[in-house]
Amino acid sequence: MAGRYSALIVALALWATACTTAHGAPGPATVIPPAPITTLPATTTTTTVAPTTTSTVYVEPVPVKQTLVINGTGDVNLDPTFVRTFPKTGYEDAWTGLFGVFLEDDLTVVNLECSPSLLGSPWDKTWNFRCDPAALPSMAAAGVDVANLANNHGMDYGMEAMLDGRQNLLAVGIAPVGTGANRAEAYAPFITEVKGWRIAVIGSGGVNPETGSWIATDDTPGMTSGDDTESISAAIREAKKDADIVIVTAHWGKSYEQTPKPFEINQAKAWVDAGADGVFGHHQHHLQPLMWYEGKPIALGLGNFVWQAYPASAKRTAIAQFVFEPDGHISACLVDVVIERNGHPVLQNPDTPICKTTAPH
Repeated sequence: MAGRYSALIVALALWATACTTAHGAPGPATVIPPAPITTLPATTTTTTVAPTTTSTVYVEPVPVKQTLVINGTGDVNLDPTFVRTFPKTGYEDAWTGLFGVFLEDDLTVVNLECSPSLLGSPWDKTWNFRCDPAALPSMAAAGVDVANLANNHGMDYGMEAMLDGRQNLLAVGIAPVGTGANRAEAYAPFITEVKGWRIAVIGSGGVNPETGSWIATDDTPGMTSGDDTESISAAIREAKKDADIVIVTAHWGKSYEQTPKPFEINQAKAWVDAGADGVFGHHQHHLQPLMWYEGKPIALGLGNFVWQAYPASAKRTAIAQFVFEPDGHISACLVDVVIERNGHPVLQNPDTPICKTTAPH
């Protein structure tokens, strides 16, 4: 057994030598490729974050006030039987001499001295004026924004015509003031917002017809009582709660007077004390001066405006211009106008800049 195992060992050794060398040199090495590298995906950590809820709160921007120009005039009459040139010239003739001044301002207030309606019948009085409703679009196109009807001709054709006239004005974009279906409506101001300002306009009717009463009551139509200083003062105080500026357009005084009366002066002062920031006065048919009280302008009598060109002393008239600045300063002046022919007022200095005259110290 031992001899057999020895022979086997020798035979294995010789075979190993033959496999190791063919010509006495080492044989090629057997290359074992490296094991492939397995890359494991990175560990992903998922974190759940609660969504952020953003609540958007809308804040109403505060209006930025800018320089504000308000113009006011005296009596405007669009009755073609009184201003007899209108059927020939057209109603636009009432405004073509103004060079667009009412289109360049921010608010224009006039006293409309006629009933703007085709309804009703003449009131029992000496003079009755009916505005032709066909004239209203040209007035609106000229830039008129507010018309006072609280005067001694606004109801010349009765209450039905007055109420219809209010609607006719509204239909062309002109706000009527001073009259209404009842006391509340008559005393209610027109309120608008322009250039960051809230403006209220109140119509005061201090001249009554020769017969009967036109004063509105709680349940009957009519106009405000301008002779009752406190009633207008109360309307001013109420309007001031919702407005930065309150303007009163007041029909008062005595016809053909060129000097203001103490009653109108004292009344205007009372209204300023109540919160009014300016007063446009009319009815006297002659131009009266501009006065100041507590830094507020008062045009005591603006005379005629769209009217017949006589008498000669009444042809000269004016536009009262009130200018309100954001810092609280107020300027005012009377802009020269002449009624050069019937129904045709003409601005005398159309290139003049806005008023810069302030209250005297």
